[in-house]
Amino acid sequence: MTLKTIRASGSLDHAFAITVESGNHVIRMDQPKNAAGQDLGPTPLEIILAAVAGCFGTIGRFIAHQRKFELRGMQFEIEADYDPDGLLGRRDDVRPGFQALRVKVEIDADLSREEKQAVLAEIERRCPLADNLVNGTRLESSLA
Repeated sequence: MTLKTIRASGSLDHAFAITVESGNHVIRMDQPKNAAGQDLGPTPLEIILAAVAGCFGTIGRFIAHQRKFELRGMQFEIEADYDPDGLLGRRDDVRPGFQALRVKVEIDADLSREEKQAVLAEIERRCPLADNLVNGTRLESSLA
């Protein structure tokens, strides 16, 4: 199988504002005003939650097409817990990442509850972002 590589490039602007270009799109992230940001966009952690919704919806659409059922829509409620002491460097014994990620999904399709649960399980199994969050991905960072 041939691997596909995707790319993004970004820069830290003023204060905490970060601008990232990916494909033909620009994403702006920031911190809220009460955290020394200007609130010009969602935080990087909030972007992860949005990306989970995007990935679940995309994979849901693929599955509906492949299984030939009408998927009228999906609704997502996503929450994640983290301890700010980890990312702020206040404590070395605390993970900076999410402790838990909860995703509630409503599937609008003519399927039984059991069939919807099976579709949701397949979405979770096939979603690359969920895979990265659950199984981790090797991170290789270097100075330019």
